[in-house]
Amino acid sequence: MLVPALLVLLFCLRGHAGLSPHFLQQPKDLMVLLGDEARLPCALGTYSGVVQWTKDGLALGGERDLPGWSRYWISGDAARGQHDLHIRPVELEDQASYECQATQAGLRSRPAQLHVLVPPEAPQVLGSPSVSLVAGVPANLTCRSRGDARPTPELLWFRDEVQLDGATSYQTLLKKGTIESVESILSFTPSSHDDGATLVCRARSQALPAGKDTAITLSLQYSPVVTLSAEPQTVQEGEKVTFLCQARAQPPVTGYRWAKGGSPVPGARGPMLEVVADTSFLTAPVSCEVSNAVGSANCSTALDVQFGPILQAKPEPMSVDQGEEASFSCAWHGNPLPRVTWTRHGGAQVLGYGPTLRLPSVGPEDAGDYVCRAETGPSGLGGGAAEVRLTVNAPPVVTALHSSTAFLRGPARLQCLVFASPAPEAVVWSWDEGFLEKGSRGRFLVETFPAPEGRIGQGPGLISVLHISGTQESDFSRGFNCSARNRLGEGDTWISLGRREVLPTIRVVAGVASLATSLIIVITGVALCCWCQGKASFSKQKNQVHIPGSSHGSSLRGPEEEETGSSENQGSIMHMDSSDLVLDEEGALETKDPTNGYYKVQGVSVSLSIGKTPGDGLFLPPSSPLGPLGTPPFYDFNSHLGMPRPCKLSRAQAGYLTTPHSRAFTSYIKPTSFGPPDRAPRTPPFPYASFPTPSHCRLQTHV
Repeated sequence: MLVPALLVLLFCLRGHAGLSPHFLQQPKDLMVLLGDEARLPCALGTYSGVVQWTKDGLALGGERDLPGWSRYWISGDAARGQHDLHIRPVELEDQASYECQATQAGLRSRPAQLHVLVPPEAPQVLGSPSVSLVAGVPANLTCRSRGDARPTPELLWFRDEVQLDGATSYQTLLKKGTIESVESILSFTPSSHDDGATLVCRARSQALPAGKDTAITLSLQYSPVVTLSAEPQTVQEGEKVTFLCQARAQPPVTGYRWAKGGSPVPGARGPMLEVVADTSFLTAPVSCEVSNAVGSANCSTALDVQFGPILQAKPEPMSVDQGEEASFSCAWHGNPLPRVTWTRHGGAQVLGYGPTLRLPSVGPEDAGDYVCRAETGPSGLGGGAAEVRLTVNAPPVVTALHSSTAFLRGPARLQCLVFASPAPEAVVWSWDEGFLEKGSRGRFLVETFPAPEGRIGQGPGLISVLHISGTQESDFSRGFNCSARNRLGEGDTWISLGRREVLPTIRVVAGVASLATSLIIVITGVALCCWCQGKASFSKQKNQVHIPGSSHGSSLRGPEEEETGSSENQGSIMHMDSSDLVLDEEGALETKDPTNGYYKVQGVSVSLSIGKTPGDGLFLPPSSPLGPLGTPPFYDFNSHLGMPRPCKLSRAQAGYLTTPHSRAFTSYIKPTSFGPPDRAPRTPPFPYASFPTPSHCRLQTHV
């Protein structure tokens, strides 16, 4: 309410006192494009006198049509105080400072500057419309704007509507201080990718904000741009691969050169190369170099060659003390990278993965062989393995080889087996009254030699033997200690000596000897009985057997044979070989000395008949089927030797005694000799030889 009241009061006071002329609107600076219309406004209040415009201080006149200024005039309602100045079309000379003046009131408006804008012309680019450049060589592109453009235009460079940086602008002034031209220089280093590119130089100012453009095309000469490919890129070792070398070049390509790992490939020409892939292509890439008149360029590529694991670093065997850490390392190379696992030799449990295996605080149970295995997985390119041995140094391990027994006052031998790593410094045998490391001492002797086989990871084995000559009672009641020591400690074992009794063996031998003696007595009695009763009967036979007593050997002729009855009435006949039994001239049966005169003895004529046969022949029991085919028959006399049948001398049908052994019933030995019977090779024993006896089981006859 207070403000309106004040305004009303002020109006009343002015009305009472009267208002002086004043500007309601004054001209302002104006920029007008050349050829357009310019309007400078001017309005006065409480003034009805003459109004004029000045141009740089020069009065244009008080008439509204401004005679003499054909392009100038004043417009507006003068009664209302409107006096606007119009200029059309605007020319460069119209650029000046203008004032609106009320001459009768002595009023002057503030000066208004009229700026005439002249749009720039299209710029010029040196070398347009196509500029030839060399890729990789720095170049300068020049853009120039000439004319009376107002204000001075700005020159800009664009590529694909993107402004380029790095341009430098220069202005050339006339002597009068006006600008004659403007230049912009773009410095850059073109590449082969710039070939055919379009660059735009744009002149822009306030008179033409959109500016005017001039475009140029770049024509580049460049060394070859190479692209190298391999088919297939991933290949297994041993397969064929084709390399293709493609190049863009201006001017055209003049040559190709192939290399592998930096070394030229002999005979390789042209854009294609065919090779057989191996593992070297992973580290030695293939390169292709292409040349033209401008220069040369190359490109290289490496093949993805897949192959199975290859051992690069073999694990080294280790020897560590018990309780320390053991560590093994092995390195495998393969493509794809193999999976490495660690196991015990002969075991399936995986102990670790990767190239390193660590075993903390090892013990004797950790000693042995470990396997570092490489697996390629699903690629199916095989695998590999490397073994390494861990030796755990520990105190010796001593064990008894086996229990030992001996006879009293006989020799004895005790053995112990020692495994140790490091090797034992000494192996010592000890007992109640002493000890012995090596050599001999009284009845004791120590020998130590390597064991045939050692324990894996526990070093080579030693066998220590304690020899005792002439054992005593005390040796069987005490223990013998075998101990070994090295730098890590000592190990031992106790071994006792067992006693072998002599009495049971003597009883067995005596029983066998008694039985054999009884058998010899029976056989001797039977033989003498038969000899006594049948001597006369044998002397009457023409075909009696004669055993000569010559010490110089006799003729090996067989005796004459004579039939004494029908073959149907004859029993089984036992024959003697003619080399042992012959008939002398008188028909007496004599024995040949089988010792060839060594004992100077003669034999006794013997013809033994066991059992009576219808043909008065010598009865033989059925032969035994034992023994291989082709061997002499085996006759069992056991059932007949115990029968008290009378002996009878009978004439053999064939005149010979056929026995498995030529001297089975008559033989000669030294009286003091003992031992097993000296039978001929492959001759089955007679029944009496089956009785165990330490004495000779054959009849001895001496004269």
